[in-house]
Amino acid sequence: MRLMTLSDIPMPDDLNLQTGRTILIAGPTASGKTATALSLARLIEGAAEIVNADAMQVYRDVPILSAQPTLAERGDVPHHLFGYLAAADRCSAGRWARDAGMVLKKVWARGGTGIIVGGTGLYFRALTDGLSEIPDIPDEVKSAGQKRLSEIGVVAFRAEVLARDPAMSWIKENDLQRHLRAWEVVEATGRPLSAWQEDAPSPIVPVPEARIVLAPPREALYQRCNARFDQMMNHGALQEAETLLAQGVCDDLPVMKALGAAELMAHLRGDISLLDDAIDRAKMNTRRLAKRQLTWFRNQTADWPRVETSDQAVQSLSAQLAV
Repeated sequence: MRLMTLSDIPMPDDLNLQTGRTILIAGPTASGKTATALSLARLIEGAAEIVNADAMQVYRDVPILSAQPTLAERGDVPHHLFGYLAAADRCSAGRWARDAGMVLKKVWARGGTGIIVGGTGLYFRALTDGLSEIPDIPDEVKSAGQKRLSEIGVVAFRAEVLARDPAMSWIKENDLQRHLRAWEVVEATGRPLSAWQEDAPSPIVPVPEARIVLAPPREALYQRCNARFDQMMNHGALQEAETLLAQGVCDDLPVMKALGAAELMAHLRGDISLLDDAIDRAKMNTRRLAKRQLTWFRNQTADWPRVETSDQAVQSLSAQLAV
């Protein structure tokens, strides 16, 4: 069974279909999202199709390092947007949303249910709120922003940002990241961030039929992160890192954020002498990612139901859908 791509699915004549039935399953890495999606899809008895919403699982070169569901796990449930891009590609939230919208409209045209599953919060926001496609900011502009901030201080930097983009006055005075982002966008594009945001397309899924956030207790989640990385090593994670190294993948490409990729490649280059040290660093960074994801979903999806286990998630989603 080969991976399904966008071109494998017949395109309906009318892509302006009304939103069909959609389920959202979000949560940090190693929280049990894949098992939840598969269990729910099989309860829906063949009418459901799973769509990836994880920024790393879009890359075909890292199925192990990004913890993509295996072909055996997928079984006969159609899966979309897993491993459909090359390592050299840059997948933004806007690009993913366009691709996901195409897939969902094809699924809905067949009368199916789309199950969106992943850990990239911005992808869910693009889907439910709409998200403008702001061009990538060059590294030299980012460096210039940091330099300017350090030179003139926070108060003057905020004043400079608001002079160029007054609509950003809602940003809290101590939120340096948002101030920097607003400065970078207008500097790089010549257009205020607020103007880009006003151009956001209409949401693809404004009101999902069911949604859930998997949020296991932190220590249990950390243990699962560690155990899963050990499994990844047993199933060829180091070989995937060797392939990326042989391809000459640039350090600034998004694929390099795949769990363990940077650490294992550093070991292969000799920058980290011992493989065990590289593994320990990869596990630590995986736990840090899980913590950031937990925080993002707690702050940004406060009105979503939250559960700790996959079984609880299936029960909650089934109740929401009355499966």
